[in-house]
Amino acid sequence: MPALADREAHAARIGWLGHQDGVKPALTVAEQAPPAALAALGLEKFAPLPARFLSAGQRRRLALARLAAAARPLWLLDEPATGLDAESVARLLALCAAQRARGGMVIASTHTPLALPGAEALEL
Repeated sequence: MPALADREAHAARIGWLGHQDGVKPALTVAEQAPPAALAALGLEKFAPLPARFLSAGQRRRLALARLAAAARPLWLLDEPATGLDAESVARLLALCAAQRARGGMVIASTHTPLALPGAEALEL
């Protein structure tokens, strides 16, 4: 079905990660993503903490956990590695690989190359 034919249905297929992480500071980490998604991003030990106590990189990982848990077929990522250390970038790449293995798609805009096997790059 064309995207514009049913905008609500199309919007429901998209997982978005932009510059703003969308993390809610007053909620705990556990209230914002399920345990499996937190574990995939190495956040399980922070589960009982309010998100306002997380570092920028930890908030970014929580946003990625929320994205992964939403199970949307199309991910649109704007600078997804911002604020992430090398280990967290590896976790991001693993999430993207799992998304693609499920038949999903990842479109990422980035200044930092992401080592995604089989990915196509469009340089502007």
